[in-house]
Amino acid sequence: MRHNKKFNHLSRTASHRKAMLANMAVSLIMHKRITTTLAKAKALKAYVEPLITRSKTDTTTSRRVVFRYLQNKYAVTELFKEISTKVADRPGGYTRIIKLGTRQGDAADICFIELVDYDENMAKTPKAAKKTRRSRRSKAAEAAAPEAQATEAPVAEEAKAEAPAEEAPKAE
Repeated sequence: MRHNKKFNHLSRTASHRKAMLANMAVSLIMHKRITTTLAKAKALKAYVEPLITRSKTDTTTSRRVVFRYLQNKYAVTELFKEISTKVADRPGGYTRIIKLGTRQGDAADICFIELVDYDENMAKTPKAAKKTRRSRRSKAAEAAAPEAQATEAPVAEEAKAEAPAEEAPKAE
């Protein structure tokens, strides 16, 4: 029976699991997004979110507690200076897991885990008009196209008239 067994052991010893999660947490904090297996990402989410919550209060005790988990002073500095200011108003849910498919070698589920406030693609603009291959030009551009062709036509004729005149002296 698996009564009261709350976390995935990931087929590793306790020391190996602790070191692996600490290394993955440091990589996530430094790079803001990492690619890994789904099981490791879920374990990492449970590992790193309490650390991010702890970083919201910048005290010596908080820094020591987080350093005890991460063992990397550069990651702790990054967490307390940059990440904590971005997530200050967020009540939780600092990470996002997005599934990518399966790995070819062993068919393991692959995903990437990222810090929510650092995703540039989703944070830019709300869903713009979806572009398809068939409609390369918008209707506004098509309406402006006849006017643009009308204004460009005399310029093109002048350029054609000047081109032979310029080439003639070069031939001589």
